[in-house]
Amino acid sequence: MTGQVRGVQLARLLGQWHALPGRRRSPDYAALAGAVRGLLADGRLPLGVRLPAERELAEALRISRTTVTAAYRQLRETGHLASRRGAGSWTMLPGNHRVASTGLWTPLDDREMIDLGVAALSAPPQLLTAARAAAEDLPRYVGGAGYHPTGIIELREAVADGYTARGLPTSADQIMVTSGTQHALDLVLRLALAPGGSVLVESPTYPNALAALAGRRARITTHGLAADTGGWDADLLLGSLRQTRPRLAYLIPEFQNPTGHLMPAPLRERVVAAAHAAGTDLVVDESFVDLPLDGTELPPPMATYDRHSRVVSIGGMSKPYWGGLRIGWVRASAPQVQRLAAVRVGVDMASPVLDQLVAVHLLADAPAIVGDRRVQLAAQRDALLGALAHRLPDWRVTPPRGGVTLWAELDGPVSSALARAAEEVGVRLAPGPRFGLDGTLERFLRLPFTLPAADLVEAVERIAGVRYDLDRTGRQRWREPAVIA
Repeated sequence: MTGQVRGVQLARLLGQWHALPGRRRSPDYAALAGAVRGLLADGRLPLGVRLPAERELAEALRISRTTVTAAYRQLRETGHLASRRGAGSWTMLPGNHRVASTGLWTPLDDREMIDLGVAALSAPPQLLTAARAAAEDLPRYVGGAGYHPTGIIELREAVADGYTARGLPTSADQIMVTSGTQHALDLVLRLALAPGGSVLVESPTYPNALAALAGRRARITTHGLAADTGGWDADLLLGSLRQTRPRLAYLIPEFQNPTGHLMPAPLRERVVAAAHAAGTDLVVDESFVDLPLDGTELPPPMATYDRHSRVVSIGGMSKPYWGGLRIGWVRASAPQVQRLAAVRVGVDMASPVLDQLVAVHLLADAPAIVGDRRVQLAAQRDALLGALAHRLPDWRVTPPRGGVTLWAELDGPVSSALARAAEEVGVRLAPGPRFGLDGTLERFLRLPFTLPAADLVEAVERIAGVRYDLDRTGRQRWREPAVIA
């Protein structure tokens, strides 16, 4: 079913559309059409959504219906709207242009490159100590076959204790250990989503989640996030759940990747209730939950509000600890965990025992390790914000209260072109369209603050240099796309 945006909802998204640049040189209908195109380009208004009837939007905006009719006509002429008499009008992009959102990677690391495409930290110093301790524990396991489809009991208990400490009582039977968070998502999709099933995701969202959904041939609808509403528009998000009734929804409520938004507790409760009413399962990605900054207090986990086993939480150790330690997990009901284990044996049987033992020791030292990470990230974030304010003052950035990324709104729809130009000067970027569907988000760029402060400042210097030259450069070169993580 196609989603629909109501007149009052679209009016709220449009905001002060009369005050947009160039307004005095354009008639009302052209300004309105331009504002709608801007929403589409930024990903705040999804593609394939039905717009309100002309009369409804005119009443919501308090303008004449003639103005709305002319604006819709211009949107159809520019290829941003498709209409069918008696059925309505749907948003689209000219020429049905699509940008693939698959996860892509290159085989070799370029150590001369400042890589801002991967939002991950290097390993903490405690990793080597944990690895030595794990090797000493290993003899307890070598007498068996080594297959533990749901994970070794020590690690499942440690992960369960972490959820309990957050106010969500959890037993080891509700935990399944996976080979990373992406693996956890893949297994959940295999169990919960039939090929071609409908899925609701945020826009922007994590590119490799989109790749996993593409692998299931999912029919994806989006809910656009915006900085000026704190991220999620409750009315639009809940309306999308009720209207489209997707089989599954994938959400990142803690320091959303890439925007850094934190979903408030009241909305979490309402989303879980709306999902239950719509028959939708929620997959909640908690990859960044351990990384609040500046003393930010976290709301309760979304699963706290779940009374019907609708919420499946996934997480892992890649972001707070190290991406090279491929340990993730799923938290669900005990029967769901057993069904996931049955699905898993057709994929990879189990996670490495030695890696799981390393994870046990790291989690035991979590207060010290994660505490140091938060101090490190806050300093690096502030260095990146300072460099952007100094060298690229026209870019708009809302400082995140946690996580590892900034979501920068650029001074024009140049994200992909800027990424190509930056690679020429040794900076790898993740352009906005990689985090959305159908070529939107060209005004945005994800900038992680996981590298040392000096590297971040140097990267901004190089980016600023090519940005100022970009408008005078027409040359483009094709390149192999890089990993986005």
